[in-house]
Amino acid sequence: MAGSVSRVELSVTCRSLLDRDLGSRSDPLCVVLHDAGGGRWIELDRTERIKNCQNPEFCKKLVVDYYFEKVQKLKFGVYDIDNKSFDLNDDDYLGGIECTLGQVVSSSVFTRPLELRQGKPAGKGTITVSAEEIKDTRVLCLEIEARNLDKKDLLGKSDPFLEFYKQNDAGMWQLVYRSEVIKDNLNPCWRKISAPLQTFCGGDFNKPIKVQCADHDSDGSHDLIGIFETNLTQLQKAGDGSAVEFECIHPEKKQKKKSYKNSGIIRIKSCKIETEYSFLDYVMGGCQINFTVGVDFTGSNGDPKSPDSLHYISPDGINEYLIAIWSVGSVVQDYDADKLFPAFGFGAQVPPSWQVSHEFALNFNPSNPYCQGIQGIVDAYRQILPQIRLYGPTNFSPIINHVARFAAHSAEQGTAAQYFILLIITDGEITDLDQTRQAIVNASKLPMSIIIVGVGEADFKAMEFLDGDNGVLKSLTGEPAARDIVQFVPFRQFKNAPREALSQMVLAEVPKQLVSYYKWQGWPPVKPPEIKKM
Repeated sequence: MAGSVSRVELSVTCRSLLDRDLGSRSDPLCVVLHDAGGGRWIELDRTERIKNCQNPEFCKKLVVDYYFEKVQKLKFGVYDIDNKSFDLNDDDYLGGIECTLGQVVSSSVFTRPLELRQGKPAGKGTITVSAEEIKDTRVLCLEIEARNLDKKDLLGKSDPFLEFYKQNDAGMWQLVYRSEVIKDNLNPCWRKISAPLQTFCGGDFNKPIKVQCADHDSDGSHDLIGIFETNLTQLQKAGDGSAVEFECIHPEKKQKKKSYKNSGIIRIKSCKIETEYSFLDYVMGGCQINFTVGVDFTGSNGDPKSPDSLHYISPDGINEYLIAIWSVGSVVQDYDADKLFPAFGFGAQVPPSWQVSHEFALNFNPSNPYCQGIQGIVDAYRQILPQIRLYGPTNFSPIINHVARFAAHSAEQGTAAQYFILLIITDGEITDLDQTRQAIVNASKLPMSIIIVGVGEADFKAMEFLDGDNGVLKSLTGEPAARDIVQFVPFRQFKNAPREALSQMVLAEVPKQLVSYYKWQGWPPVKPPEIKKM
């Protein structure tokens, strides 16, 4: 496990961005990437997109792990988003900067000119990044509605949204939360707000909070409805059927009109503080991570004796399958106490009957398929290669269902004690796509994640489809996955990268997937951390 790590949240604002849209202003979004070595940058987080705005103050904080002992090179990129795709390559680049996280955390405010490329400024555009350590893992949950808001639109009512600001140490107001817009409604009820307590008030219940209600305009010129100030101590009086009410005051109207009362009432229906647990809370609290490997032994890999086969073991004793097992397994094994890992093959004819099997133990011991450590998996793989015949088809569902049975048994215990990771290494030509989709949708309700590493030069479109990054994966019957549990990576992207780059990429999603499962179930760590009062 990594050394001492803090989490920091980065607040980003930009000024004077380039204008790339005809007839309107740009719709910016900011992404932060870190240097994974070998000239590769991996995305860590991204902000929301703000429409029609050249001076955005992004509400979503970028959360980054901070390691004192590492030089963490970061790249911030600002893009004009004009479509719904997650990929930023088809969006206009408005400029970026490269820096280290150390530079950001050691400056109270870090401002730099944006560049389109090294030495070429992006007009007069600048980016400001400020960092704050996340020390408090509690979450503030608010339910808010409004009554009798002022009408701001000529042809309709108002389109109200809320913005929350906290006062920083310099006395400046800093945006911490922006609600959704509710169209054409003077009595709106907003979605439940859930935000880190640290973000909202730094854990200080008496810190001033300013709430601003405005009428949303699509051109970015939002009209103020009214504001009020409060703090968390006041907000906490809401709940158990009794709301806390605040008058929404427009300062200019109040000055001009003696008869002015207010521009509406904001009602806090409920205010709760909940604990949000991290991946490390679960692991340190006793959660074991069980690692299973599935290896593709189908004929499309080529004869293992031939140097152009994906299963050919080179004179220095490696191939892509072995590198994938080593790089992923060497990280995961630290989280498993007994270091016993089940390892299976699929798609080969197996002795003595020479029937095709889609889940045979690499050690040929079906009642005890466990290998001792990652080295044990590697040894079993090397021993089995000359004893089987590569065949087909490429069926994933049997091995997914096999691990899912263990995960289901663990889930019945109702505690955050065991989580399962299945690593499938394949040359990519999947045969049972429909059954695999159903198996993944079923597994998404269980404590498990699936990592697929694609070796060779095949077209991995089916694998990318299973990785739900471009929308929620659905079964053939239309049932959506409860959460995204598949991470697919083509090995060829990592051929010349350092060995640890592959494991960092494929395991990046696992902590989020583990936490999302236990949060969905409402299960705390087996041994929860003691909350340190601030």
